[in-house]
Amino acid sequence: MAKLDDFVKSGTPLGIVIGIGATVVAATFIPILPALARAARPTVRAVIKSGIVFTARAQELIAETNEQLEDIFAEARDELIKESEIELAEESAERHGQSAHKEDV
Repeated sequence: MAKLDDFVKSGTPLGIVIGIGATVVAATFIPILPALARAARPTVRAVIKSGIVFTARAQELIAETNEQLEDIFAEARDELIKESEIELAEESAERHGQSAHKEDV
């Protein structure tokens, strides 16, 4: 036969107490849920509206930033093209100068 000590050490009484406590809390809390939902509705609606406004503003900022970055990339690309054209012109001038110099010698 099981002794009382074995029953207590197994944790069964603690489980029973937790189960009863959860039942009491649920029985108390569940009827209150509809009232809480009605009370929280304006707050939840305000939070959602704020989120929508925040998202719209964030999209505007991202679009503005994207435009600025595109402008910077275009400027950088134009600068690289101009630099490469200058380098090609300098190389061409050097080649023409060297070939003329070789003919003189």
